[in-house]
Amino acid sequence: MEISLVEQVRRFNRTMTERVGVLNDHFLGRDHPLGEARLLWEIGEKGTEVRELRRRLSLDSAYVSRLLRSLEQQCLLVVRTSEQDGRVRLVHLTEAGLRERVALDQQADAFARSLLEPLSEGQRVKLGAAMAQVERLLIASMVQITVVNPTSQDARWCLERYFAELGQRFEAGFDPTLSITAYAHELTPPAGLLLVARLREEPVGCGALKFHETAPSEIKRMWVAKGARGLGLGRRLLEALEHEARQTGVKILHLETNRTLTEAIELYRHAGYQEVEAFNDEPYAHYWFEKRL
Repeated sequence: MEISLVEQVRRFNRTMTERVGVLNDHFLGRDHPLGEARLLWEIGEKGTEVRELRRRLSLDSAYVSRLLRSLEQQCLLVVRTSEQDGRVRLVHLTEAGLRERVALDQQADAFARSLLEPLSEGQRVKLGAAMAQVERLLIASMVQITVVNPTSQDARWCLERYFAELGQRFEAGFDPTLSITAYAHELTPPAGLLLVARLREEPVGCGALKFHETAPSEIKRMWVAKGARGLGLGRRLLEALEHEARQTGVKILHLETNRTLTEAIELYRHAGYQEVEAFNDEPYAHYWFEKRL
């Protein structure tokens, strides 16, 4: 990675923290630092679970607890244990908290206008487009890909939605019992592995490998949730699978796909996979690909 790119990111961060007012304990002119102000906004009018706040903001439990205590002492919110589940803590804004949230919203709108007003119309359009692009790329950088147990909740969630989407997109539907298998024991090391991609701790994609001693390894179960498409996640999952394959000494990878999955076909070809003759009897496949690592 070029050092100039690292320096550019750091310059951008310094400029943003200065211009947005992150360094000020009175964010947006109110009596709260940024952390407290953001928490008030995320709690919202209807309230939420404390664990959802932690997940949504990627914050550790101790820091969220400190913020909640501070805001509770200011009589802006209340934290209670759920009557249905004693393990769940719920947080709601008080009347004062709701008024403070409205005030913060108004100040945030005014601040956004202050960013745009000094600029020409053309500059405003450019800034808006640049911010949207930066936001998308930052979200992409937040995605984490890890090897998981194929029987885990996140793994099952991904595979269920993968099967459901194939059922909707394939001309004849999709029945996993008719397809070449990729059972949990086949995706558990050393027989294979399953990767799950998570964004803010929520699963958003998966991909799997099946290893074979005397035949090329197979890529299976490649899927990205609709809400996470456009982040380059399919490419990252494919590269992660290839990395895992190389680590185990795999020299050749095989995969097959259906003709309706045009975006997947484009991804594989762009990644260097070459179309070859059919190497299995997968009933839902129209294309077979191979890549030498």
